[in-house]
Amino acid sequence: MPRWISDEGGEEAALLAALGISSVEELFTDVPKKARIGRMGVGPGHEEPEVVREIDKILDRNRPLSKFAAFVGGRFQSRYVPAAVDAILSRSEFYTSYTPYQPEASQGMLRALFEFQSLWVELTGLDVANASLYDGATAAGEGLLFARRLHEGHRFLVPASLPWEERSVLENYASGPGLTVESIPYDERTGCLDLDFVRTAVRSGDVFGVLADVPNGFGHLDEGLVELKPILGDVPLVVSADPLSLTVLEAPGRYGADVVVGEGQGFGIAPSFGGPALGLFACRKEHVRMAPGRIAGATLDSEGRRAYALTLQTREQHIRRSRATSNICTNESLMALAFVVYASVVGPRGLAALQSSLAEKARTLASALGSVPGLQAPRFEAPYLCDFTVELRSGTARAFLDRLRRRKVLGGVPLADPRPGRSSGPERILVSATPTIGEKEIQKYAAAARAALSGGGAS
Repeated sequence: MPRWISDEGGEEAALLAALGISSVEELFTDVPKKARIGRMGVGPGHEEPEVVREIDKILDRNRPLSKFAAFVGGRFQSRYVPAAVDAILSRSEFYTSYTPYQPEASQGMLRALFEFQSLWVELTGLDVANASLYDGATAAGEGLLFARRLHEGHRFLVPASLPWEERSVLENYASGPGLTVESIPYDERTGCLDLDFVRTAVRSGDVFGVLADVPNGFGHLDEGLVELKPILGDVPLVVSADPLSLTVLEAPGRYGADVVVGEGQGFGIAPSFGGPALGLFACRKEHVRMAPGRIAGATLDSEGRRAYALTLQTREQHIRRSRATSNICTNESLMALAFVVYASVVGPRGLAALQSSLAEKARTLASALGSVPGLQAPRFEAPYLCDFTVELRSGTARAFLDRLRRRKVLGGVPLADPRPGRSSGPERILVSATPTIGEKEIQKYAAAARAALSGGGAS
């Protein structure tokens, strides 16, 4: 049998000759040399055990999240994932299956997606959810396009506190159709939306949608959201919501949201360099044919038995492109399964209890950080759950976080937009209470913060 990777010089020469090139290097001429990574520290000619040892040495330089006191949250959360979640996801019928959008998708996977949709519908208070999108940011982008299909206009309003990464995605979605994304100012005391600005903008016309987030980009809860839909009238309201927060807060559909999107990573999906993630999307039944992606539905077969099928597939692979609502070409089936398995294992009472315990930890954490000279914690006066904003009175957020990291503390996420030409504004950090922290980790953060602000080096 021919070898998979040949070490015969003659075979390499024959292959190069067939390709019409003189060296392997020529295969990569289109890749700039500064973008290449070379051999990753492993030399040629080693036996497999030697290669494994060398790779292990390289991997030992990684610093896993478990080695830090971690206070990083926001859209991506670090929560304990019960072993049952990975055990179910690892079953071969789920783990190795291709994206189930073909007619022959199994009843088991279709039912799992149906249950996933049902859970998101229950949390949002809306009528119908799709079978998932890529992540929370692209789900918000789909919400923008969805709102534009429902209402004329060119202006889409979003909170000025919206995470810059999510805003960047929205701006990309808006650029093709020639739409604009505009900021809604916030109250400097509470961090909540300026409803008078929204009222004036809607009256002036050309606004086709407004996005609000729960909690907002500062981690706080905007109690004025219940007043937003009466101000908007027939202008669609898109709410971006953290699923865990909806276990204790009123469902957005009950105060007028037309679309609810969100990031589902925190339900059963471990953070891993920013992915994989899970986009959530729900809307009202009368607008279901405007929704992106696909929807799994329940029906009866020819013998009267309950069966599941893909009932709506409004994407460009299934219908004429002129009628497609989105160019999304798949959904996050395995991650959607993780979402619903996690919720089922923890249960509704367990989820609400988790949110309540995190809220208590967040208040303890805010009190500890608020006692550190040079920090204002929390920065805003509005209520909060897991996350809140800390403002530095001097120095930069990134330098402060670097000093904390040397002391094995991941202190949070800097809120400034790092893109060139963007105004950085005040030096603020979004800090999160996570299930892995306790009183010991909170005091470690406070001590590390004092040392960092006093100019102390790494310990």
